[in-house]
Amino acid sequence: MSRSLRRGALAATAIVISIASLSACGAGNDAQTLGVKPDNAATSVGTVKIQNAMVITQPKLDAEGPAVVSAMLFNNGSKAETLEAIELPGTNAEVKLTAASGSGPITVPAGGSVLIGGKGNASAVIEKGREAAQDGNAQEVVFKLSETGDVGLKAFVIPATSYFAGYGPEEVPQKPAEQSPAGTPTGSPTGSPTTTPGAPAGGDEASSATPSDSASASHGADH
Repeated sequence: MSRSLRRGALAATAIVISIASLSACGAGNDAQTLGVKPDNAATSVGTVKIQNAMVITQPKLDAEGPAVVSAMLFNNGSKAETLEAIELPGTNAEVKLTAASGSGPITVPAGGSVLIGGKGNASAVIEKGREAAQDGNAQEVVFKLSETGDVGLKAFVIPATSYFAGYGPEEVPQKPAEQSPAGTPTGSPTGSPTTTPGAPAGGDEASSATPSDSASASHGADH
């Protein structure tokens, strides 16, 4: 084999090895475990990283009710971070934060992470969901942390369908149940007569006399 051919073969081998190495890096823990999608909002400030930030609304476009903020918060610092609030600039909507345990603040431990959204996880509920965000828009969301301060990004607004159904609002408006007409009797009638048919209405002794007794009394009077 000539020297030029050997050089070409070596160069091709190097390119193949480089591509294989990049592919292996792309299949690392972050790509598989976090399920990061390129069209979901992510940002980092200092030691805090936020990934997969979304505003998830009711599954039906015409349905009223709350929406939620869903995101993954990472804390690479040496001190725990408390999520003090989430704000939606440009709206008057309030976001109610609830820890996974149901009490206390949402805390991102040092060197750990917290998932907001989904059953059994911390939650961030937007009470007036339809007023705050519209499907298809990119809504500015600010996470206010105790140590890092404000971390803002623009999150896509999507309905709670398909993959996102399990991370959407738990409170979905239902059709009101039909109520029975007012004034429907619920108990048995009261004050029904207790006497049997044909029985005397009075309670005196004369009315309870038998015909034979009456006949005997009349016969004695004749004598």
